[in-house]
Amino acid sequence: MTALKEMKMSNDNATPLKKQRFITDKVAEYPEGHWSNTISVGDHIFLSGFTSRANDLKKIQGVGSAYEQAKVIFQKIKDCLEGAGSSMADVVTMTIYVTNMADNKGIWEARKEFFEGDFPCSTLVQVAGLADPDILLEITAQAYRGSGSD
Repeated sequence: MTALKEMKMSNDNATPLKKQRFITDKVAEYPEGHWSNTISVGDHIFLSGFTSRANDLKKIQGVGSAYEQAKVIFQKIKDCLEGAGSSMADVVTMTIYVTNMADNKGIWEARKEFFEGDFPCSTLVQVAGLADPDILLEITAQAYRGSGSD
């Protein structure tokens, strides 16, 4: 089940765009006032940074394995996109934050399980740390609804 929250957003055009928040019961949302997991403006979809934190918002899944954590994160991205009427084929760009650049091989392997054809543009950045020492990576993405369709 997906809930939709609409908010107006102004732009330079005569018609205001509507900012829409999508919520899926497959991916935990933090309490109101923190951030939104999925927002769209028109067909542009913006996803917050996801980690492998479980839906209880406490447990870290895949501890010690960037590959396992990446699979959890890509599934969250997939679930959020589907809740917004989109798919992984519509992802155009992603930024991946890692605590160890050597983990990229496991991340690329997991990525192959969720993408095919033209992979999204990607940036890989090593950071000093993330929200929990057991979190090895965080991924944010943007999609354009319908762009991956034939």
